[in-house]
Amino acid sequence: MPTLLIENIKKLVLTEENPKTKKSGKEMSKLPSKENAWLFLKDGKIANYGTMPDLSNANLRPDKTIDATGKMVLPAFCDSHTHLVYPASREIEYVDKIKGLSYEEIAKRGGGILNSAKKMKQTTVAELVDSALERLEEIKIFGTGAVEIKSGYGLDTEQELKMLYAIRKLKELSPLTIKATFLGAHSIPAEYRGKQEEYVDIVINEMIPVVASEGLAEYIDVFCDKGFFTVEDTERILMAGLKYGLIPKIHANELDFSGGIQVGVKYGALSVDHLEYTGDAEIASLLNSDTMPTILPGAAFFLNMPYAPARKMIDAGLPVAMATDFNPGSSPSGNMQLILSMASILYRLTPEEAVNACTINAAYAMGLSEELGTITVGKKANVIITKEIPTVEYLPYYYGSNKVETVILNGEVV
Repeated sequence: MPTLLIENIKKLVLTEENPKTKKSGKEMSKLPSKENAWLFLKDGKIANYGTMPDLSNANLRPDKTIDATGKMVLPAFCDSHTHLVYPASREIEYVDKIKGLSYEEIAKRGGGILNSAKKMKQTTVAELVDSALERLEEIKIFGTGAVEIKSGYGLDTEQELKMLYAIRKLKELSPLTIKATFLGAHSIPAEYRGKQEEYVDIVINEMIPVVASEGLAEYIDVFCDKGFFTVEDTERILMAGLKYGLIPKIHANELDFSGGIQVGVKYGALSVDHLEYTGDAEIASLLNSDTMPTILPGAAFFLNMPYAPARKMIDAGLPVAMATDFNPGSSPSGNMQLILSMASILYRLTPEEAVNACTINAAYAMGLSEELGTITVGKKANVIITKEIPTVEYLPYYYGSNKVETVILNGEVV
């Protein structure tokens, strides 16, 4: 693999010699950087960095050099919550939303997740892979270097496995770092309405054992919320998953105060995601945990829902991650630059806090903070070079356009 030197960098952002695995509270406002810098990549890793006056002393012999005059270099974004493997778009439901139907109302009449589940039965693994590769290419262009992808549009054993096989193939084909999450408990199939405990039994007794035995997922997720799975359902599923080594990640408190945050903390969830309904009790629970609160601005924006109290959470001392929730029903965008802007515009995060939420804290929410999320020697060389921009603050400020010029994954320009 050729070595690569990026020189004359206007600002090298998030340089951390001994980084923490996540940033919490006031730490999120700190964005250590080096001006007039260089970055050296070797064997797919960050090998060294410094300021231009010291470059001659580094004795580097790069195979390729990129001049980044007027440009900034940052860690590539980590998107810790997506559903980007899906069979078809759902723009007709979008029109229903415009006409006033709620997410819950659409789900009750067989739309939403159940609509995707119907189409999943008519879609092959190859078709899922082909369409998802196009989405991966799209998010890569906007600077995403790592992404978590969930199953959850199958809702029976055969179809859930189909999605996970597609995700496994994507890991082979894409330069992005990909994590797989099993989400068999995404919704309650129509035939199990009123007897959802029977479906929970299928998730526990049929799906989890085969998912684990074939090594198809690192994580297990449950949609613990009003109209979906109860705290009791969630506990049963998480306990079963933990027995097979599947680490919990929870959809929690999107639609109401569901108890999802507390059950996630109780079972050591790596993250609890959505969090539109988060109060003092939920914040107190998270403060005593290693669970990453993850906010999904795209979903709240698209569904016209309340915004999670991110400012209150950070001021209380919590870490916060931001992710896209890229999916066909409630957040049809995987653009992390847009999420960065929303973090500041809608949730009142400073630009520094927003960058940390989309990099190191999002890496933590994927179990990847030891290898991604900061400019640190030894970490994987997933970095982005911006176009010529004046300041870091410009990244969330100038929303709507792609400010990334070059994406480097695993040490190679892609």
